[in-house]
Amino acid sequence: MAQTGYSINSTADDQYSDTTPLLKKEVEIIPVTPKCCSVRCNLAAMMFFGFAVVYGLRVNLSVAMVAMVNGTSNQLSPSNNISNECPVPNHTLDNSSQNSEQPDGVPNYAWTPQTQGWVLSAFFFGYLFTQIPGGYLSGRFGGKIFLGGGVLGTAALTLLTPLSAQFGPKWLFALRALEGFGEGVTFPAMMAMWARWAPPLERARLMTFSGAGSSFGAFVALPLTGFICQRLGWPAVFYSCGAVGCLWALFWFFLVSDEPRAHPRISDQEKDYIINSVGAQGTAHGWSVPVRSMAISVPLWAIIISQMCSNWSYYTLLTSLPIYMETILHFNLQQNSMLSALPYLGGWLSAVGSGVLADNLLERELLSVTAVRKIFTFIGLFLPALFLVAVGFSGCSGTLAVTLLTVSSTLGGVSAAGVFINQIDIAPRYAGMLLGITNTFGTIPGVLAPIVVGYLTKDQSVGGWRHVFWLSGAVSAFGAIVYVIFGTGKIQSWAGMDQESETRIHS
Repeated sequence: MAQTGYSINSTADDQYSDTTPLLKKEVEIIPVTPKCCSVRCNLAAMMFFGFAVVYGLRVNLSVAMVAMVNGTSNQLSPSNNISNECPVPNHTLDNSSQNSEQPDGVPNYAWTPQTQGWVLSAFFFGYLFTQIPGGYLSGRFGGKIFLGGGVLGTAALTLLTPLSAQFGPKWLFALRALEGFGEGVTFPAMMAMWARWAPPLERARLMTFSGAGSSFGAFVALPLTGFICQRLGWPAVFYSCGAVGCLWALFWFFLVSDEPRAHPRISDQEKDYIINSVGAQGTAHGWSVPVRSMAISVPLWAIIISQMCSNWSYYTLLTSLPIYMETILHFNLQQNSMLSALPYLGGWLSAVGSGVLADNLLERELLSVTAVRKIFTFIGLFLPALFLVAVGFSGCSGTLAVTLLTVSSTLGGVSAAGVFINQIDIAPRYAGMLLGITNTFGTIPGVLAPIVVGYLTKDQSVGGWRHVFWLSGAVSAFGAIVYVIFGTGKIQSWAGMDQESETRIHS
């Protein structure tokens, strides 16, 4: 079935042919390959499972730590650290002692809560350093090797977790930091690849589907890790996760190419469609990048600020939700792992759906790119903030709290078709590097949020946790307002073709 094509990178008024996206300037009619059979959809599927593995490798330690540490539940004094404001169900008391039992011969360690906190945060120390270099190199050379290598390296290091734990927490800290160092290139590499592979009117659905693998991975990994810990012992968690990551990497390097021109099994019809749709912006950038223009770009700072605000809520829930469910709502370990996974299920489903809806709005020319990105960002940041504030009023009702948190995370997934793919709108050729920049800033809340939560909840009271949810809601709402005012979907003038690229394209 043929459809009328539109040049995503055309304008009659500006000096660059790629300044304004999605204008109504018709070009030749391009036959569109059925999406369900296309190579680009296979790429999205591979990325989806890759990021599911990535997040499984990232969150497995937070659950396994309960089984790794000897007497974790006894290190916290009930009178000092566990809130007595909410009643403790009898079945929780009966089952709590059985949740962390390990098979015979499985080691455990007498690590203090402070030591555990450092080990759990080690990942982000490494994760900060490779975002920007990974995005830059992926935009220059292609993202296949960096995305696949990042997952493979992290998976291989994960296999060494039980051994490093035997040597001591410092060794485990170093190992986790190396895992973060390797994994930091993955998301920028994804963005750089989609800049070459994603037709403009399919960007949202392809990118949100592939990126939603992270929520799916967290949803699966949290309860599965708890189950493996109980049945096989905590070392099996890292062996199985590492093995799955290595297996995925073999398929990735065999099936994936950096760009349509280099794929050995793509049809000429699909290749021509992608190349003609993406245009010159789907090529590698040169060695030099417009760093100064990026640094003073208001639309880029709108992305940075809004993503930092969104990530504040995300990392607050990622690192502290199990603690809230244990100390305030008194869920046992099995309930905790299952209920902590529910928000990620909602976020995964809404992210995929929002991508399809956003592309449909653009295909039907009902809204501009800027309008779509702002609407989906506002829904995905401001509305979840309201439900986070409402959690603070849920008191001791576990059912109400979990429901509100799940609704908040589900609505938050809508922003996947908004600000979280906006880098490819404003500068397609530098999208990988821009994602590296925004992700670097976006990781800062992962370091700060747990510290602030610890300060606000030092007495583990309902009131303290109410302040946590109020703060998260306020920060998220602020990010929504900033993006609605300053965000845009237009390609920036500094993202135009440089002389080196023009020469290479026309030669």
